[in-house]
Amino acid sequence: MKKEEKIKALQDIVRIKSVNDKEEEVAKYIQKLFKDHGIESELVEYAPGRSNLVAILEGRQAGKTLAISGHMDVVSAGDESEWTYPPFSGEIVDGKLYGRGSTDMKGGTIGLAIAMIELKESGQDFKGKIKYMATVGEEIGTVGAKFLTQKGYADDLDGLLIGEPSGPSMIVSTHKGSMSYKVTSVGKSSHSSMPEEGINAINQLNQFITKANARMQEITDQYENEKTGRTTHAITLIQGGTQINSIPEKAVLEGNIRSIAEYPNDKIEADLYQIIDEINQEIEGHLSIELTQNNFPVDKDDQSDLVKAIQSVVGSDVPVSGIGPTTDGAQFIFGKSDFDFAIYGPGEPTLPHQVNEFIKVEEYLDFIDIYQKVYLAYLN
Repeated sequence: MKKEEKIKALQDIVRIKSVNDKEEEVAKYIQKLFKDHGIESELVEYAPGRSNLVAILEGRQAGKTLAISGHMDVVSAGDESEWTYPPFSGEIVDGKLYGRGSTDMKGGTIGLAIAMIELKESGQDFKGKIKYMATVGEEIGTVGAKFLTQKGYADDLDGLLIGEPSGPSMIVSTHKGSMSYKVTSVGKSSHSSMPEEGINAINQLNQFITKANARMQEITDQYENEKTGRTTHAITLIQGGTQINSIPEKAVLEGNIRSIAEYPNDKIEADLYQIIDEINQEIEGHLSIELTQNNFPVDKDDQSDLVKAIQSVVGSDVPVSGIGPTTDGAQFIFGKSDFDFAIYGPGEPTLPHQVNEFIKVEEYLDFIDIYQKVYLAYLN
């Protein structure tokens, strides 16, 4: 493909407002791009207007299966008036393509696909197959990757390369898990002048906050991962009460935990439920808890064949590290195979979810060339 076509393809999908939804328009755009270059693909519907995309390119001989993956959804652009350039314009200024999702991660998602197309058109042979998987709903719940995994699309993988933004100077083999939870406190309303007649739902939440923070701090102090650091916990949302002179009969809080393999999600979940049980034995009202997201940490070999294949292309001095944010890999690991894993993609890792998000055009183009070489290095 010509340079201008590659740039236009990224601009086109940045202009699609796939904000936590409506990813099918992106999927159909990439599907048409594949079809125009002789590669068949399949839309895998998760929900109306939300389809994952799967495409396969096979070599002439049997061999390993390399999955390449990126997500098509983006987070909200927030107050668009705060952006220097409109967040869904794909405007290019001084070599930077601006737009929500340019770095996180439409640059990687379309770059992986174009590299696959250009490999086919180059006529270079390889063993095995490349499986492209573009997903919906990564930003909220990794629902697309979970759906594909349940359908068996991750069962035959030998390697998984995710094009999340790492920039050219870091390869990622490990990332934290992400757990989100909601605690609901039910009490009894009364006039604030007679609090003894009511049960204060906010006070009950305060008991949970005190105990949960103490337990999570113990975990943080005791366990550490060499590449991703320690467990983190934050209570991020609280809602409760209806008016100033009434004892609140209901209150809700939500929190997020970034977990590590050394103290995994199932242990944290058990701790949270134990805290709820202990408090319920002490209070007159009632607390309940539900996990709203439960992405496990991904902790893979930093000397795997896939990592080595990337280093053989970009240099053995490029370090292998870990990151805090979760990815679709947290769902794909529940397929039947134990695969090599790496995150390597265009974009500055600190830019996702920020105002004036951008991707450097030349870096995006360079990664397309890198990806082609990585595919061949890993499969051959």
